[in-house]
Amino acid sequence: MPRTIHLALHPYGVGGPGQHGLWKDPRVAKNASIDINYYIRQAQAAEHALFDALFIVDSQFINATYPAHYLNRLEPLTLLSAVATHTRHIGLVGTASSTYNSPFNLARRFASLDHISGGRAGWNVVTSFDTGTSKNFGLDEHLDYATRYGRALEFVQVARGLWDSYEDGAFPADVERNLFLDPARLHALDHEGEHFKIAGPLNLSRSPQGQPVIFQAGVSEEGRDLAARVAEGIYAPGGSLQQAQDYYADIKRRTAAHGRDPEHIKIFIHGGPVVAATDEDARRREREIFEEDNDFERNLALLGRSFGAYDFSVHDLDAPFPDVAHLAEKGGRTGAAGIIERAREQNLTLRQVAESVTEFRRSPFVGSPHTVADTIEQWFEAGTFDGINLAFRTDDDLSLFVDGVVPLLQKRGLFRTAYEADTLRGNLGLPVPANRHTREPQLAAD
Repeated sequence: MPRTIHLALHPYGVGGPGQHGLWKDPRVAKNASIDINYYIRQAQAAEHALFDALFIVDSQFINATYPAHYLNRLEPLTLLSAVATHTRHIGLVGTASSTYNSPFNLARRFASLDHISGGRAGWNVVTSFDTGTSKNFGLDEHLDYATRYGRALEFVQVARGLWDSYEDGAFPADVERNLFLDPARLHALDHEGEHFKIAGPLNLSRSPQGQPVIFQAGVSEEGRDLAARVAEGIYAPGGSLQQAQDYYADIKRRTAAHGRDPEHIKIFIHGGPVVAATDEDARRREREIFEEDNDFERNLALLGRSFGAYDFSVHDLDAPFPDVAHLAEKGGRTGAAGIIERAREQNLTLRQVAESVTEFRRSPFVGSPHTVADTIEQWFEAGTFDGINLAFRTDDDLSLFVDGVVPLLQKRGLFRTAYEADTLRGNLGLPVPANRHTREPQLAAD
């Protein structure tokens, strides 16, 4: 079958990083980020347009400088469980930290969402970007990079083992034989590794899709390797067409090197389309959006997130960029290293760095519906993504894309005209993982 594009929706609520002024828009409810009906409407609109998934981001640390949406938002799995009961087909992907959770509890929560939704759950595995999170969990220091990624790998392996606790047919519920459970089909995990010691089994059977779909956002070497080893979906950094091509090829190569089928990992780039009647109107609106959100103090605070929520306002803005390399190791190391290197090479002041990090950059997906559809097709055919994780500022913007761009992609055979399956795996074209306890005896017999 020909390749087709996958689409996911990432709600902005009242505005995340780079949308500092969104909450002021009269079309945006001031309580959107904590209104479950807002998310239900978003999910239903995306499902009506045949999107693959609703994607909910999360973090567990804030201070007063953080974006509006971060300051007051719902916990992802609670949110998605409510959305599940108002939708039938769209996947439900929630972000949860492998650093600040325990495998048994998190595996059970995602498996519960998988059952509630009939096999539509996905887990976006993060190692936690904000160093201040440690103090919300009784720890003085955030774990270093290597430890966080080693823990993440083992965490996913443990979760998958727990999700295999019951084989199919484990519950005959045979009244005549007085047999509710076939004990031979229940398996303890008995895992003992570097980071976890977990007995199991999980007290929940597998869902129609076998296991929740694993997503990850790998940028660093450690992140890319983790993604290639365990992820089935990736949220990619995007950038220019060439950068997106390079990332796509690198992840597919790494996936194959780990003995996996590269087609079993779907790469989503970020897209914030601006659609209008004409290209000129769309470009003008794109610039207006930038000016609405271009708040220097907020941008300076946003810069600090890469360095453990560091307060750059204590420095002279017009002095050379301060030496903060030691703060990057436990935070957003890859992004922070790039900022430091650029500041050093170009001899930039703190003000210049803050302005450059948030300077106006034209998006490729801006224009009339035909222009946006043409660009999406060009990027897709050039091998830059399997899907796009779409973010829209308002319901009106979502409607412009759904009513204007989606039909054009469908006419070109690039996007579905009906859901292929009832599960997230089925719609992404991913296989149902075999239960390890069912598979191993079959292999032995072969």
